[in-house]
Amino acid sequence: MKKKSLSFVAFAACVAMSLSSYGQKTISYVDNKDVLSGYFAKAKSEKKNTPGVVVIPAWMGGNEHTKHSADELSALGYHAFVADIYGEGKNPKSPAEAKELSSYYKNNPEIYQRRIKAAIDQLIKQGADANSIAVIGYCFGGTGALEAARAGLPVKGVVSFHGGLGKDTARANTPITAKVLVLHGADDPYVPQAQVTAFQDEMRKSKADWQMIYYANAVHAFTEISAGNDNSKGAAYNEAAAKRSWEHMTLFFADLLK
Repeated sequence: MKKKSLSFVAFAACVAMSLSSYGQKTISYVDNKDVLSGYFAKAKSEKKNTPGVVVIPAWMGGNEHTKHSADELSALGYHAFVADIYGEGKNPKSPAEAKELSSYYKNNPEIYQRRIKAAIDQLIKQGADANSIAVIGYCFGGTGALEAARAGLPVKGVVSFHGGLGKDTARANTPITAKVLVLHGADDPYVPQAQVTAFQDEMRKSKADWQMIYYANAVHAFTEISAGNDNSKGAAYNEAAAKRSWEHMTLFFADLLK
């Protein structure tokens, strides 16, 4: 999957503008008095009842990768919004800090779910059809996408890219009405087989309409170019898996967000 190149100066100019010529803008919004800052990409081919997609970032917070995903979704005809989970100016500066921040939300799923709902509300305010919303997420954000389904948020479907699949066993399984697509690295060391098995059992008990696709030779973070290409580190980019997973998402959306 090719990335659009964007110089720092051009990127800064884009952010500084309230609305770029391509319909991109940063949006400040609030959840429980916390100020959040999201990124909106307007559908290139806007029409009546345009569907919308919320993008939940990995544990380091919103970055070029998630903004690029939003831009690509806008090119496909969807309004897209990159959610801010941590709060404006609170993105972690190290993996250790990211682990601490992300763990707070994973251990407090009701707060995580509320942050996702705030992003959905903002996407609808920007013109997305409230009856045609999906959520996607990467790594920590993939867990968030699943939490949107578990919470029964107003979405038609969710997509997890190399996300964590587990949840506290003390939490009851509840009916899941959103369709679920999990795109998973076959060699991901951060998601043990026991977690995969428990997740699949949860989907069956929740009567979910779900799919899980595995990618050979792929580990964690296989869509993220900045992860490098050394699988022995547990997280690495895999061009084939990145391309195939995006194509699988687009096929899922073609049916889901008609």
